[in-house]
Amino acid sequence: MTCNPRYEILFEPMRIGPVTAPNRFYQVPHASGMTNALPRVRAAFREAKAEGGWGVICTGACSIDPSSDDAPLPFATMWDDNDIRAHALMTEAVHRHGALAGVELWHGGASVMNRTSRLPPLSPSGIPWMATHVGFMGNLRPKTMDKADIREVLRCQAEAARKARTAGFDVVYVYAGMGYLGYEFLLPEYNHRVDEYGGSIENRVRFVREMIEVTKDAVGKDCGVALRVSLEELRGRPGRNQPSEAHELIELLAELPDLFDVKMDSSPTDCSASRFTGEGSHEPVIDFVKSLTTKPVVGVGRFTSPDTMVSQIRRGVLDFIGGARPSIADPFLPNKIREGRETEIRECIGCNICISSWHDGVPVRCTQNPTAGEEWRRGWHSERVERTDAPERILIVGGGPAGLECALTLGRRGHEVMLADSSRTFGGRLTFEKTLPGLSAWNRVVDYRLGRLSEMSNVSLYPESVLGADEIVDLAPDRVVLATGARWSNMLYSSLEIPVGRLDHPDVLTPDDIAAGRLPQGPTLVFDFDNYYMGGVLTEHLAAQGIPVSYVTPAGQASAWTIMTNELPLVHRALARRKVSVTTLHLLKSFDGETATLAHLFTGEESRMACRSVLIVGLRLPRGELFESLTQRAEALAAAGIRSVDRIGDTLAPGAIAHAVHSGHKLAQEIGAKIRWQPYRRDTPIVDAVADFDMRTAAE
Repeated sequence: MTCNPRYEILFEPMRIGPVTAPNRFYQVPHASGMTNALPRVRAAFREAKAEGGWGVICTGACSIDPSSDDAPLPFATMWDDNDIRAHALMTEAVHRHGALAGVELWHGGASVMNRTSRLPPLSPSGIPWMATHVGFMGNLRPKTMDKADIREVLRCQAEAARKARTAGFDVVYVYAGMGYLGYEFLLPEYNHRVDEYGGSIENRVRFVREMIEVTKDAVGKDCGVALRVSLEELRGRPGRNQPSEAHELIELLAELPDLFDVKMDSSPTDCSASRFTGEGSHEPVIDFVKSLTTKPVVGVGRFTSPDTMVSQIRRGVLDFIGGARPSIADPFLPNKIREGRETEIRECIGCNICISSWHDGVPVRCTQNPTAGEEWRRGWHSERVERTDAPERILIVGGGPAGLECALTLGRRGHEVMLADSSRTFGGRLTFEKTLPGLSAWNRVVDYRLGRLSEMSNVSLYPESVLGADEIVDLAPDRVVLATGARWSNMLYSSLEIPVGRLDHPDVLTPDDIAAGRLPQGPTLVFDFDNYYMGGVLTEHLAAQGIPVSYVTPAGQASAWTIMTNELPLVHRALARRKVSVTTLHLLKSFDGETATLAHLFTGEESRMACRSVLIVGLRLPRGELFESLTQRAEALAAAGIRSVDRIGDTLAPGAIAHAVHSGHKLAQEIGAKIRWQPYRRDTPIVDAVADFDMRTAAE
């Protein structure tokens, strides 16, 4: 197959100052949880995208100096020769496939706490960046930068740029967005200065201009220099000579950088979840930039449709199609478009599990792509698996995310796969969840896998097939994989913050009841200690049906864990639009059909809430009956030639869909392998042992 002619514009080479990108696909800087402590993991993760056709591959935030220390959150550094060698692994890997390598040099300013370096954070006017996320909280306030501090940061930027060039990078960034130091100079809320760096927009831009200038002086003949800048807040501020201060900023810097990388101001808007924001959502904020500069512009918008990409270019919105989340979900997205295989794109679902990985301080995870972050650790490839030399007949019971991924990977390995599900349609939990407010894109997990499975002659699909232990023994497959999912319980929650006891009443429901079509009668209390999306989205769902609903949780916010996926403020706005009352820090103690008794989590003080029904969104438990039944028939299994019975996904351990998909993929990679539970490879930092010894000797 060949590229559709209307998509050929996406594969035109593009200049970025002195370097040329092979196409318009640009993996913008994004956090991956892979720091200099995991250089091989990081290199393999980025190399997969270069192999898949992305023309420019960038790092995440890379600190220029110990005064920009984001620990314990993961961040890279460009401080010394060890860092150069660590980054060189990535640039060499990217260059092997003809792509450019970019580095996002970064100073966090007042948004970092410098917990490890113990240096005072820096900011233009000593104004802290306060956050509700515990990962960003701290009690060390920033130092107001004097002229010597400004000169030192400029020196560090230039020195880091030179190190980046030595490491092999082709594009070097100046970062002025997302609450970091350059951004703090741009916004008057942070910048109260009365010298040449404060006041007018011309003065507030000065620091960013100087950062670009020193970077170009350091590497400009060898590397493209990019400015990454947030425009959302400035776009809302009227300008003196232009429609907004965002327009004025671009006009003032129009021809200075070699590329503009434009974005939003905060994570909830910059990388908003699909539950709240559609594809191309940045356009209303960044659509003017190209009209004020001749330099190329890259932006993002969770682009997965090649038609949307072409539209952005032809309408003069962007020159490069930026991708972060879509490049994780499918590193081979560009090649699939180039080869006319658009239907094979593994589209990002916008769940933001990848972002939660960074907040957790671990290598990136992806719901759609279980191989993300595992390229070096486990030797997994997003498009290829090792074919088995001993094909087996494998029965998978359960066609949800785990079962579908397991069937797909086993099929690709060459096994004969039978996938059975009791329902009329495959999809498991997503059969219901895709119908809930904002979650329709999540069914891409099912659509992608069913599309690929339908092409495989060695995989058979059996919907509406209820299998018990006797039927499985009669089928006599070589192996059995159980992906029968989990069920929601009606357990309550204790002051020790653990599930305890059950609340039995005819009008106490769980999400399984809602999925089965049963709606509560009258005013309903949703009690949520699952803390991810389900409690909030079911509350929206009930409110949309005209049911009066109140939300109660022992956590400090509604859907509290969604702070990890950047959804928390949007969840609260959605509940407010539905006129839902939110009660935090309270336990549900009892319910008599007319009144629910609540207790404050910390004080125990009780209160009453009138309601006719209660929906408990809390603990999920595996559907383990079939596994237990099979394990009790060990002799019958052996006589039938069944070598193993394994569990995957929620049947093994309930979790997010990302966990289920990873579980299914992992087992499919391991079945029939000589070493079943081989641990992943552990990466190590690149350290000059002699230098360390010399430092210790000097200290002694």
